[in-house]
Amino acid sequence: MKIYSNFDLTNYNSYKIKASCKTAFFPENEEDVINFYKTKKPFTLLGSGHNIILSKEFYDTTFIIFNGNFNAINISSETGDIQAEAGITMLEISEIAQTNSLSGVEIFYDIPSSLGGAVVMNAGASGEEIKDVLVKVRYLDLIDMNVKEIHKEDMDFEYRNSFFQRNTDKVVLKVWLHLEKGSKEGIKNKMERIKEQRWAKQPKDFPNAGSVFKRPKGYYVGAIIDELNLKGYTVGGAKISEKHGGFIINFNNASGNDILQIIRDVKSKVMDYFGVDLEVEQRII
Repeated sequence: MKIYSNFDLTNYNSYKIKASCKTAFFPENEEDVINFYKTKKPFTLLGSGHNIILSKEFYDTTFIIFNGNFNAINISSETGDIQAEAGITMLEISEIAQTNSLSGVEIFYDIPSSLGGAVVMNAGASGEEIKDVLVKVRYLDLIDMNVKEIHKEDMDFEYRNSFFQRNTDKVVLKVWLHLEKGSKEGIKNKMERIKEQRWAKQPKDFPNAGSVFKRPKGYYVGAIIDELNLKGYTVGGAKISEKHGGFIINFNNASGNDILQIIRDVKSKVMDYFGVDLEVEQRII
């Protein structure tokens, strides 16, 4: 395990918010993760940093980070079975699957999420979700410090929600997926098409963390923002993207509080005009 003091978190959150923490732990394997939690230190778990908002400039606590580490993977091109540690990125998994002519995770190409984070929030796009290819999950239960397994059928998946989202005292360690055989070229073409479509609709020129709000029943967030003429709405160094109203971008050294103020303002206006209580999709730390 690698340990750092006064660690800069700027490059470990996709908004590129300037923040730091007292100590950062980078586990390299399951044993490192379990030993860390046995210390009973107050902590914050950080995966890829894609779906978070850092609300403080300094955290006087310990971060345990799964990002570029804790990422071992075993894959069988014959059976389509994958076993991977929680820190591997969905980009890595989609590329490895394509190399092995396995289909089912193309939608996650170019999504900067860790596998563990994708399972926790039931990540997805265009009607496809991680639960569609999930088999089971190995996790550490912080209540009794035992390592356990849970199958997909027992995880009660919902839109951007899962067993792990509702039980934050459970830490994803390893994930089993099952993919289907496909054409290597066809899979690659689908991945590139998805990337092009995403880049055409979403702001890529400035740091952001993807969709800010969950889609409310009967509405599309981008359409609501358009109707309220909120595209370009700015607080400090953050603003609502002019390309897609469902995104907030950091265009000028935004703080976490700049982003949170935009969220509060949008929620208030949407409630006033539509009577809809928007739910934030991103995790506020």
